[in-house]
Amino acid sequence: MEDDCLYKNPKAPIEARVKDLLSRMTLQEKIGQMTQIERSFATPFALSHFSIGSILNSGGSIPFENARSSDWADMIDGFQKSALKSRLGIPIIYGLDAVHGNNNVYGATIFPHNVGLGATRDADIAERIGAATALEVRASGAHYTFAPCVAVCKDPRWGRCYESYGEDTEIVRKMTSIVSGLQGKPPEGHEHGYPFVAGRNNVVACAKHFVGDGGTSKGENEGNTILSYEELERIHMAPYLDCISQGVSTVMASYSSWNGRKLHADRFLLTKILKERLGFKGFLISDWEGLDRLCHPHGSNYPYCIKSAVNAGIDMVMVGLQFEPFIEDLTSLVKSGEVPISRIDDAVERILRVKFAAGLFEFPFSDRSLLDTVGCKQHRDLAREAVRKSLVLLKNGKDISKPFLPLDRKAKRILVAGTHADDLGFQCGGWTKTWYGCSGRITIGTTILDAVKATVGAETEVIYEKVPSKDTINSSEFSFAIVAVGEPPYAESLGDNSELKIPFNGPDIISLVAEQIPTLVILISGRPLLLEPQLLEKIDALVAAWLPGSEALGIADVIFGDHDFKGQLPVTWIRSVEQLDQPTNRVSSQEPLFPLGFGLTYK
Repeated sequence: MEDDCLYKNPKAPIEARVKDLLSRMTLQEKIGQMTQIERSFATPFALSHFSIGSILNSGGSIPFENARSSDWADMIDGFQKSALKSRLGIPIIYGLDAVHGNNNVYGATIFPHNVGLGATRDADIAERIGAATALEVRASGAHYTFAPCVAVCKDPRWGRCYESYGEDTEIVRKMTSIVSGLQGKPPEGHEHGYPFVAGRNNVVACAKHFVGDGGTSKGENEGNTILSYEELERIHMAPYLDCISQGVSTVMASYSSWNGRKLHADRFLLTKILKERLGFKGFLISDWEGLDRLCHPHGSNYPYCIKSAVNAGIDMVMVGLQFEPFIEDLTSLVKSGEVPISRIDDAVERILRVKFAAGLFEFPFSDRSLLDTVGCKQHRDLAREAVRKSLVLLKNGKDISKPFLPLDRKAKRILVAGTHADDLGFQCGGWTKTWYGCSGRITIGTTILDAVKATVGAETEVIYEKVPSKDTINSSEFSFAIVAVGEPPYAESLGDNSELKIPFNGPDIISLVAEQIPTLVILISGRPLLLEPQLLEKIDALVAAWLPGSEALGIADVIFGDHDFKGQLPVTWIRSVEQLDQPTNRVSSQEPLFPLGFGLTYK
């Protein structure tokens, strides 16, 4: 292909470049651009022959164990070299789930999950986290993150509650500032709804999951949201307006249904509302194998699934693994007229628009000068600040006139206990290293135990036992105990939970310690968990720390008094699961344990 093509001219207007390139493309090349495949299937032949538009890595799909950012960049640059050998030399856009930092990569900064950021109510810190995440993602060679999740979580039984900034639409709207951090801020006068990426230090963002994923009945993941259109718009759609006004480049459709209609096939919401009424001009991507779920058994009538989704407005399909059947079936559907070529052209225009806006044609490869930003002190300090601001103090002293916190860093002897006191994987939660998360020293970071040891005085003895023995409790004179318990990591449907009890015998560990020693309990969880009255009475202080990520020094900063508590509950803390099933949701004769917005301070 000659080098003087208009689409190769970086000075030409984006729309002119899009139209020029589209006019040169065959049907196979157009459908290739609509196809996003898993990295393990991205052979040089597939990328160049089919002109594949995008690659992703599924959760836990990594180059090799503990691969660093430079290793990821080597891999992604290799894919890009193959893509650029295609007839038209269209670069791929590489996407991943960098949902609380570049959480796939060993050594990256892991920020608190969204529920914790929602507790901060701090739009500025969300934007700064977005900017830091963008740098670490670009350092790894990737261009695109499937974030932020702007779901409004109406039921903590939902396995993705921690991916939501909260149950209140206004909190979620405020925290969409992360889009401007990820992509950069559009200049004054930027066209509404037009994708914007400021430069090579920024990434393509993705507002997800459109729409109503946080409002499903009983919090069932991929379930059914039963609301009028007016309620759907007011509660769940509003954050998308804020993302679109910031130039968000992509939107991901939800697995869930609205009044029984699957979102992936809902033309009214995807095209009439999102694209036409809201003016979104970027591309709309499916979720992982989202098309397969449009029939039962999944994928059993794949041509029907493809036809339904593409005609509804899906532009790029996260096919995942078996991409050739998708290409073959969509090609047949276009040739038979069941999917209009105009729909294909619209989808490809949107994809190319984002690629041009992101500068991928000019700068397709990684920028190795960014590698020093990965896990750097500035980013870890930012994560530490976010942890400090996310902590919610729920109880401070058995007697309101005698606060238990802050703790004395010069205490003679401290007991640190609990399943989550020295487990970095538990502290980070799901979407860390793997899809559902895991236990142990999974990356570089500081556990609660590490943070306590680093904060107390040189004369203070810190004794750690995950489950302390009665001999330990009875034989030592402890000034106080810090007990950290909570949930194991989980993701999506694996996290749906109808009971919301503290697992791992957490209440038993708390009782064992608190009956003998003045105790601070730190709860590590992606949502409120049930706290029995008798358990609450036993403990002296209680802190909701959410899923704080890699920097637990932020917890020590606050519990030892260097900083005050600032966090406020982003979700209502229920007394019982039965409260969730009241007809008006969250309104019952029984008051919540702690209301939305609750949070004590030292002052």
